[in-house]
Amino acid sequence: MRYQRRSFIGLGVAGGLSIRTAMTAAAESNGRPAQAKNVLVILEQGGLSHLDTWDPKPEAVVEHRSPYKPISTNVPGLQFTSLLSKTAQVADRLTVIRGMHHTKSGANGHPTGTQYALSGEMPGGPLEMPDIGSIIAHRMGTSCDYLPPYIMVPGNSEQAKEARVGFLPASAKTFKTGGRDLSDPSWKVNDLGLLAGIDRNRFLDRRDLLSNLNVGVAPSKQDAVRTFTDLSNQAAELLTNKQTQQAFDLSDESDNVRDAYGRGHRGQSYLLGRRLIERGVRFVTVDVREPETKATPGGFNMNWDHHDYMYNDGSCGTVRNAAGGEGRYGIAHWVMMGSTDQALAALITDMEERGLLDETLVCFVTEFGRTPKLNRFQGRDHWVNAYSIAMAGGGVPGGQVLGSSDKDGGYVTSRPTTPDDYAATIYEKLGLDRSKPIYTPANRPVFLAHNGSPIEEVF
Repeated sequence: MRYQRRSFIGLGVAGGLSIRTAMTAAAESNGRPAQAKNVLVILEQGGLSHLDTWDPKPEAVVEHRSPYKPISTNVPGLQFTSLLSKTAQVADRLTVIRGMHHTKSGANGHPTGTQYALSGEMPGGPLEMPDIGSIIAHRMGTSCDYLPPYIMVPGNSEQAKEARVGFLPASAKTFKTGGRDLSDPSWKVNDLGLLAGIDRNRFLDRRDLLSNLNVGVAPSKQDAVRTFTDLSNQAAELLTNKQTQQAFDLSDESDNVRDAYGRGHRGQSYLLGRRLIERGVRFVTVDVREPETKATPGGFNMNWDHHDYMYNDGSCGTVRNAAGGEGRYGIAHWVMMGSTDQALAALITDMEERGLLDETLVCFVTEFGRTPKLNRFQGRDHWVNAYSIAMAGGGVPGGQVLGSSDKDGGYVTSRPTTPDDYAATIYEKLGLDRSKPIYTPANRPVFLAHNGSPIEEVF
């Protein structure tokens, strides 16, 4: 009995299962018609340099210019840098938003910047705002009854802790797969099976015994019991359904597919994101960076926080200096942009070939950009005045660029867009009616992305 109750509470409540179903979406009848069923967010945490990727600046002064030249994409007139050579071949499926910026101070550090990217709400307000994924899990549920509605892959970087459920019930919390290296053949999600010595039949017998204890509960308590029962049923499904573990089993994929994404941690994480979307998980966030391996000595912090030596061919160094950018590799190395470019291009192509792109909104985001000027350590610092993100699928028109920045990439010059607008876009892509608030436990109404407006050009 003790094991059963702990399992249901731990997995059903804190683990991110939702008692709401996909039928909830039908209740949003007054919103914009939905163009997407699911959302896949690629969060490349650390502040990816827009100048070296999506928004090349060949006219910037030489001493601050990126060494990576603009290249043509498969869309006439649209250029990325050479670090996105594979993604350039799927540009006709992408909308690149070059006018991203923050209008308020307070999110120019990684923790708050990541919270802003995850929630679409500037941190520090009177309420701790939930992630976009948590709100969607709470309001829409999922069409996959054996997996949580909001999953983070792998959810173990230092910024993954910035995920928030806020004032929502624990059932809306993100489920983090964990795991250091998804390229390791032995990788698996822990705690998705029964304890040793308890087989499926014994587990179900104990579950039946628990249900018998709920018989005769006073009417005033029935709603709470019904809620607990719904949660425990879903937790039982998570523990006993073979499809749950299979969903995370990358060995099911063909060698050709795994090779296309890249056999490293990043490529296999992107691939797992697609597998979860394919099974009907409502909202998936891939928050990933390559781990340190024998092939990458000194690479113990390989996010995009390139404060120093960002154009090195290999390691940027392992000793902290005034810039604080140790522990990563140069931006052009395979474990950085090489693996990202390969995985993103493969993801878009694979999802389109499987018929998933039409119904899935794919967002490639980062929490801010990098400074237009190189610092004295030959790196770029945090910059919130202009940066880029990209969207695809779910009705997003391909081959377009929204917004622009000046010749140095320092400030937005047209079509300014904020993380609040990004959040509003996701909600309305899913058909949520933002005029209908959600309520805190104190019955305070909260409107979704109330400071933002949907990006109309992607509808």
